[in-house]
Amino acid sequence: MSSSITTRRSPVQERSQETVARALAAATALLGRGVSVEALTTAAIAHEAGMSVGGLYRFFPDKQAIVDAIAVKHMEIFQERMGEALMADFPATPQDFLAVVVDSFVAYLDEKPDFRTLAFGAPGGGRYISRPTREDYAGHEVSGMVMEFIEGAFDIKPTPEFAFRLRVATEIGDRLLAFAFEQPDLIARKTVLDEAKSLLAGYLFEQCD
Repeated sequence: MSSSITTRRSPVQERSQETVARALAAATALLGRGVSVEALTTAAIAHEAGMSVGGLYRFFPDKQAIVDAIAVKHMEIFQERMGEALMADFPATPQDFLAVVVDSFVAYLDEKPDFRTLAFGAPGGGRYISRPTREDYAGHEVSGMVMEFIEGAFDIKPTPEFAFRLRVATEIGDRLLAFAFEQPDLIARKTVLDEAKSLLAGYLFEQCD
């Protein structure tokens, strides 16, 4: 009986996953074609995805939920890439590790301008990822990944004090990245990023030496 139910439900679950993926791909395609987040609508997303607006609302209550889902998907992809890169060639020091994470994230944002816009906003504009989503992913998932790597590689104990500093560093780093992407050219951006990496490394690791 249990096996029969699982068999019947599986195609439904697969179709649901395909529908969600199609909706996210449609929203990403619209953003990639230059549609601003403000101009992006659920009706446009549904039309691009070849579904009804009602069908879209079965999976997403509003546009914000779609924006957040796209951002989370990007972060999952980045985490996977980052983990593979670190396992293949792990930095020698905690400071080098931090620099690799920052540089890799900046490179990913350059590669995925739709994600960069969602994460840090268009020039002169606001952010589009909701605060709860940023708190949940950057504050827990990303911090957790960083803590796992530095504990295993550098024997830095996950004390409550260090976990708090890592959380603060994540928040500071987020704001410094936004500032870096506001710079008028790549040279100015690199200057800000270099200062950010130095500042964050000192804050996180000077007490661990």
